[in-house]
Amino acid sequence: MTILGLDIGGANIKAANEIGHAVSRPFAIWKYPEKLTEQIESIRQEFPDTTKFAVTMTAELADCFATKSEGVRFILEQVTACADDAPIVVWTTEGRFVSAEQASYKPTSVAAANWHALATWVGGKLPPPNELQSSHHSSLLIDIGTTTTDFIPIISGVPAPVGLTDVSRLQSGELCYSGVKRTPLCAIAQSVPFRNGYCSLAAELFATTLDVYLMLGEIAEDETDLETANGRPATLAAAHDRIARALCGDRDEVSRDDALHIARFIADVQRQRLAGALERVVQRAQESCRLVIVSGSGSFLARKLVAQNHRLAGADVQCLDDTLSPKIAEAACAFAVAQLAVWRN
Repeated sequence: MTILGLDIGGANIKAANEIGHAVSRPFAIWKYPEKLTEQIESIRQEFPDTTKFAVTMTAELADCFATKSEGVRFILEQVTACADDAPIVVWTTEGRFVSAEQASYKPTSVAAANWHALATWVGGKLPPPNELQSSHHSSLLIDIGTTTTDFIPIISGVPAPVGLTDVSRLQSGELCYSGVKRTPLCAIAQSVPFRNGYCSLAAELFATTLDVYLMLGEIAEDETDLETANGRPATLAAAHDRIARALCGDRDEVSRDDALHIARFIADVQRQRLAGALERVVQRAQESCRLVIVSGSGSFLARKLVAQNHRLAGADVQCLDDTLSPKIAEAACAFAVAQLAVWRN
């Protein structure tokens, strides 16, 4: 049996089978919901031996749907249309799979459950080193992606969050809508240092954190990547232009050095804000954290957050990029849900 794990997000679709073949594709579902079936069909062509689907999602939050319940049902209908009668299981925040039909009747438990699948798989697969194990050991998963950051406590191998829905997780600090590619600069800071003072940022989608980390060398240039604020390539030159636009300027008014200085400032503010959320999460723990697992396209930022948090001093840090591979780690939630479907078959 070959299981295809699907993590259907609002801006990206990620897929992986249980042996680690993985793909990640940008797809703006809020713009083209009618093309979701076509996207899933195309992805399935890369996994021709699929006999079962394991699904998780966050795309139900896209504003092309009137409610998240509507989004869940729509997504499951499209997956079913592509499944050719292959069985479909859907992960829930209750820590178990349900059928696609059952999921349609309990959408709240399957909406935005991908983080829970990843934490469950990590908890079962990556326990603390033997010398750190106890009957009630504490771990933490930090997953920083293109759009969001998750801080997920794991107790004795089981996810132990305060919140289970997006709303409750935002309230608890376990979910932060801040990532390393898609977050607009104006969502991080209202103004930035410029020349001899500060300049307000335009409240427009002129530049994102992708441009910040391109400038800082944390994310590599990719001329084929057009998933940027202005649809132009993910290159240093284009990032400079986009950051200048955020100040309502251009490259003639905002130099490359100016843009680099602004990028450092934005990165520092984002790191401080995420550090505050991390502190809220770790200070609630009843005992010290012995293992931190970092994952996602922003794992470089997660490592910095761990290094700067005194409560995590001495914790063992493991990165899924190293444990698995960068490609699988990018599609970690899809891989996790495929693995879980094998474990619980």
